[in-house]
Amino acid sequence: MSTVTRFIRKDPLSILVLAIPLALLAQFGRWSEVWVFIFSALGVIPFAHYIGKSTEALAHFTGPKLGGLLNATLGNAAELIITIVAIRANLLELVKASITGSILGNLLLVMGMAMFLGGLKNGWQTFNRRHAANNAILLTLSVVALVIPSTLSHYIGSDTSVKVEALSLGVAGVMILLYALGLFFSYKGTNHPLETVKAVPEAAPAPAWSLTTALVVLGLSTIGVAYLSELLVGAVEPVVASLGVSEFFLGIILIPLIGNVAEHLVSVQVAVQNKMDLSVEISLASSLQIALFVAPVLVFVSLLIGNPLTLIFNQFEQIALIVGVLIAALVSFDGESNWLEGAELLAIYIILALAFFLIP
Repeated sequence: MSTVTRFIRKDPLSILVLAIPLALLAQFGRWSEVWVFIFSALGVIPFAHYIGKSTEALAHFTGPKLGGLLNATLGNAAELIITIVAIRANLLELVKASITGSILGNLLLVMGMAMFLGGLKNGWQTFNRRHAANNAILLTLSVVALVIPSTLSHYIGSDTSVKVEALSLGVAGVMILLYALGLFFSYKGTNHPLETVKAVPEAAPAPAWSLTTALVVLGLSTIGVAYLSELLVGAVEPVVASLGVSEFFLGIILIPLIGNVAEHLVSVQVAVQNKMDLSVEISLASSLQIALFVAPVLVFVSLLIGNPLTLIFNQFEQIALIVGVLIAALVSFDGESNWLEGAELLAIYIILALAFFLIP
């Protein structure tokens, strides 16, 4: 028992592995779909965590250059799998809401919690102002590019018209090109958020896993996320009907949290350890990866699946994205943070979450 206790203390998310058999029991035991959804969501979290740990272990064997590329590519694997399954189920509004929710969650919830807890323990904290400002500018430009199709679509045609789909594909292609250029930029040896955000060298040393173990864990975790995502997405519509929450709320609040809990905890942990540079970088660069990589990839994947996803966000999502990015940029530009700024970021997130919940 002491060994198990020590393992759980070292890796608290591992206790959520217990949700995996419960999800299977709920599915095959014909429990309520609400329980299937809850246990599937909880079960995805440890699988996503182990994808991250195995990726870090592989990065240890490949070296910093290829490791940075590997971390940047596989860092959002869990969220990609969940949203691809949702696209197959034609839950496109859920997918677009999860893109918005991921960006807002990183900028307001995670950065806010990091600044709040870090400030309570350490007082005023400082981080690299120039680096944070550069990341904030890149994120602002990326989000602007992401909302351009939404802003201009009504001049071109309906949301499902061929021209609007072509605009979304064009924007997605340009953003993936920018992402590839960013990876090339970091691979050539210049510090860049797309390389450094996932490695987290000081906060999470490479696990003592062999190459074979890392590959096996990565494969099994990916399969586990895919299977539980099928259960999760399959239960969305019954949950919406029985609980009265909207598909939009599930996508914008719950789905992003499920796929990124482990990374969120790392950001808060390093802030409490007074490593605010790394914490801010995780929050900003994770949002960058969602905008530049995850969203464009989903556009092309949806085309292959046969349920085309357009980058047409509703007006409320557009406003929330722009407000979230502007607030994050303002907080980052001075290179300092305190617990009050963190509380204000959390307050904005809670207000938006309440509004998202009340939207029909």
